[in-house]
Amino acid sequence: MTSASTAQQSALVATFGEGLNAAQRRAALYGARSAEGFAAGPLLIIAGAGTGKTNTLAHRVAHLLLEGVPPERILLLTFTRRAAQEMLRRAERIATQALSNSPRAGAIHINAARLLWSGTYHSIGNRLIREYAHVVGLEPSFSVLDRGDAADLLDVVRQELGFAKKEKRFPRKDTCLAIYSHKVNSRAPLAQTLQEVFPWCAEWGDDLSRLFRRYVELKHSQQLLDYDDLLLYWHLLVQERQLALDIGARFSHVLIDEYQDSNTLQAEIVMAMKPQGNGVCVVGDDAQAIYSFRAATIENILEFPSRFSPTAEVIKLEHNYRSVQPILDAANALMSDSPRQYQKELRSERASSRRPVYVSVQDDKAQSLYVVEQILAAREQGVALRRQAVLMRNSHHGDVLELELIRRNIPYTKYGGLKFLEAAHVKDVLALLRWTDNPKHKIAGFRVLQLLSGVGPAVADRCLKVFEASGYAWPTLAAYRMPVAAESDWAGLVELVNDLSQAREWIGQLNRLRKWYEPQLERIYDAARVRIGDIEQLERLSGQYASREQFITELTLDPPQVSSDLAGDPARDEDYLILSTIHSAKGQEWDSVYVLNVADGNFPNEHATGRPDLVEEERRLLYVAMTRAKQDLHLVAPLKYYITQQSRTGDAHVYGARSRFFTDQLMQRFEQRAWPATPHSANATAADTKVRIDAAAALRAMWD
Repeated sequence: MTSASTAQQSALVATFGEGLNAAQRRAALYGARSAEGFAAGPLLIIAGAGTGKTNTLAHRVAHLLLEGVPPERILLLTFTRRAAQEMLRRAERIATQALSNSPRAGAIHINAARLLWSGTYHSIGNRLIREYAHVVGLEPSFSVLDRGDAADLLDVVRQELGFAKKEKRFPRKDTCLAIYSHKVNSRAPLAQTLQEVFPWCAEWGDDLSRLFRRYVELKHSQQLLDYDDLLLYWHLLVQERQLALDIGARFSHVLIDEYQDSNTLQAEIVMAMKPQGNGVCVVGDDAQAIYSFRAATIENILEFPSRFSPTAEVIKLEHNYRSVQPILDAANALMSDSPRQYQKELRSERASSRRPVYVSVQDDKAQSLYVVEQILAAREQGVALRRQAVLMRNSHHGDVLELELIRRNIPYTKYGGLKFLEAAHVKDVLALLRWTDNPKHKIAGFRVLQLLSGVGPAVADRCLKVFEASGYAWPTLAAYRMPVAAESDWAGLVELVNDLSQAREWIGQLNRLRKWYEPQLERIYDAARVRIGDIEQLERLSGQYASREQFITELTLDPPQVSSDLAGDPARDEDYLILSTIHSAKGQEWDSVYVLNVADGNFPNEHATGRPDLVEEERRLLYVAMTRAKQDLHLVAPLKYYITQQSRTGDAHVYGARSRFFTDQLMQRFEQRAWPATPHSANATAADTKVRIDAAAALRAMWD
């Protein structure tokens, strides 16, 4: 670089990130230029809630691009594909804007879309494994199972080994998959996973080992990988030193978002690729680590400095741009009692005279009435329903509230629900594509064959065995005799899969598939017209992908959602309220937030109280809920919980105790209310009545 260009570069950096605060700018610009290019040591950015984490990380990506780091040498890992895309859009915009004010504007063209190595851990793992497939005994055309198909394959093994017919209840397929996934991602022994997370399944340790061993064998024989395999195979690759060096050398900078949500397997992958931490930048907030049930571990972020000691740098972002200061004062007080954390003090320039509210109510019915009253009052004051949210520890905690919302004709959307890929008709179409792409994919073939009239599991199984014996030759299927009811559709299906398997051009394949499938859909399902609309949408979406394999894989790894996620149809109304579990609300914000059932047994959850680490995660969960609020926060604490929600004729209930997190110091940060307020008579009160009773004498007299 010439002295003139160096001076221009220095001037560009000097004005870069002028909209950032001091800590954000320090994090975005961390590192230095050398003869080899721009380099940086290991960096941990502790980004408190609402402190501009995404903006800071996007500026760091933009700064690397401006420093001349080739886009293909930057690895950006996020937890959703949408997050990666948003990060790249911002980075491109920031870098382009910086260059527009520079003498070098015509010399450099920033195109963040060229930053090819960006996405989720699973999508990056998928790309690398296909490249190194021969090393791990796979074909590059392997298929990726979604969660539903993985559970179905486990169920096949479960039946095959006779576990479904045991005298005592053996874990169902979804539980088996959850155990398998937790064990793989935590890197813990199976016995430890069972003891700590699935204690009711501990007696089945040996049988589960057999189940998982056979599951792994079946996947490999059919060239199938599940979600967890995409990390597991990547991990296996980088355990070989030379491969770890080769893969790590591709990237001079590795940036990881939401690092507090990473698991042991993911951390070990990064450590193997970058053992000295050079170029590694992780962003996260230990106070928002709430996903241990997915095998995430807070230890990754807490131990980052010691793992890369002594070169690791820690930068804290504490300026909050979301909430008013009284809400932050309460959140800070809550976390001040956490024994192990990065100490931080969130501060805001948004002042308010209103403290957050801690309200005691009689029971869940009163809770729902209070929340609805507050929501409607806020709406009358100009706070739209969609700028308000009701958050809960578990989704069923909102059942009584939902009934009240329906009674009051208040539209609402509930976060969580059926994913697009979980809709039966969409699974049918994707199964057809998967089977065409990988004829060894037995689960997909099994589903496809049963779309035919008169074909059940036994017929499908026999057909697939003949197909397997032929070496998966598609022409073999043409000679196979199906039941009479299936003959006409069977001929069309055989022709379809044979032609699509040989097709070089991806465009138009879904259109042809849809024409064969629509008559089956109309025969099998109700509301066929609506379902066909989903398939047409799928067809339009397919045009964004270069190949069938890419379309299937990307859709599996990051599925879109459809209107079935919604508890109602808010589009029919001018506005709608948000209901959400706290886990689903992470990363969101609303003007007014109402948190349900804030009492011991829910915060912390009763199942967490036996382990101090889980109790602390429950504290963090409440912290996440509180820091979603921008202007108003209401924590609602029922005094009475009914044991059964179905019938209250017997009034069976327990009393709620104040959450152990709510110390006297924390309670001082809240306005404390009881709702409804105790009514006072205009003529007399308990304080001014003239009646006096000698209770002590009356009680003594009982024993005379």
